[in-house]
Amino acid sequence: MIELKSAREIDKMAVTGEFVAETLATLSIEAQPGVNVMQLEHQARGLITDRGAKSCYWDYAPSFGRGPFRNVICLSVNDAVLHGKPRDYVLRDGDVLSLDFAVSIDGWVADSAVTVIVGDGADAADRALIDSTRRALDAGIAAAVPGGHLGDISAAIGDVATEAGYRVNAEFGGHGLGRTMHEDPHIANRGRRGRGLLLRAGMTFALEPWWARGSDRLAMDADGWTLRSADGSNTAHSEHTIAITEAGPRILTQLAGGAFVAPAAQRFGAGQVVVGSIDPDGEQADAKACHHFGLLDQRVDAFALHAG
Repeated sequence: MIELKSAREIDKMAVTGEFVAETLATLSIEAQPGVNVMQLEHQARGLITDRGAKSCYWDYAPSFGRGPFRNVICLSVNDAVLHGKPRDYVLRDGDVLSLDFAVSIDGWVADSAVTVIVGDGADAADRALIDSTRRALDAGIAAAVPGGHLGDISAAIGDVATEAGYRVNAEFGGHGLGRTMHEDPHIANRGRRGRGLLLRAGMTFALEPWWARGSDRLAMDADGWTLRSADGSNTAHSEHTIAITEAGPRILTQLAGGAFVAPAAQRFGAGQVVVGSIDPDGEQADAKACHHFGLLDQRVDAFALHAG
C-alpha cells in the first residue's frame, strides 16, 4: 500500500531531509586522503545523536543483507556501489566514495546519497560517471509529476545511462518511503514511459540512479552487505528523497538557506572545486558541485570546473 502524505507531513519529511543533506555535505568535506572510513562512520553517529535523530540503518535486517546492519551510514569505495559496510580502510587520493544516509526525525524518514572523489587525483572517466548519475537523478525528478506514470521516472533515469554508454541493473533502485525507509513502490532505474503506477500528489519517493563504468552485474562481499561491480570497475550513486506535489516535484533532501561552508578548493564528486564558502550573501561557489545539496539559488560569483 502507498500512503499519500499531506502537505504538513511532507514538510516534516523535509526537516529530516535537511539534516540528511547537512550530514552528507559535512562528511563529503571530511572525506580526504588519509581519513579512515570508520572516522566518517563515527562522525555520522555523533551527528545523529546531537540532532536527536534515529538511524534507519542500525539493526536493519532486510532479506538482501546478512544479519542486522550495525552501522549508521553506507560508505562504498571505488567498485563498491551499494550497502557499503564501513570498514577499516584509509582513503587514498582519487578514490571514488559513495555516501548513503537515511534517518528518521519525529517519525519521518529521508534518504539521500552522493558520490565524491577523494583528493585531487580525479580520473576523467570517474567524473563523467558521477555526473551521469546526477543528470539521471535530475531527469527522474523532473518526470515525477501528478498524472504521469512510474515508468516515466524509470525511463528518464535509464535514458541518461544508455545515452552515456552505461548499463543499468534493475534489481536495486529507488523506493517509496515515509514513516519507514523502504516502502512501496520499487522504482527501477530503467523502464517504459506510460507504464506502471499512476503518480499522484502526496507520493514520496527516494530516487537513486547508480551504475558502474563496466558491468551491470553485482558481486557481494564476504561481509554479506557490500555490493560491488562484478568486473571491478568504479561505480557511482546519487539519490534524493522527493515529494510529488500539485506544483511539481519537491526535493526534500537539500539544504535550507544555503548555510554551508566549505574550505577553499574543496574537491567534490564530479571533479569540481568549491572556492571559498557558500552562504546567503553569495560567496564564491561551483554551481555543479553545489547542485546535489540544493544550493543553486545562491549567487555564484566565480567557479572553476576541471574538465576531463
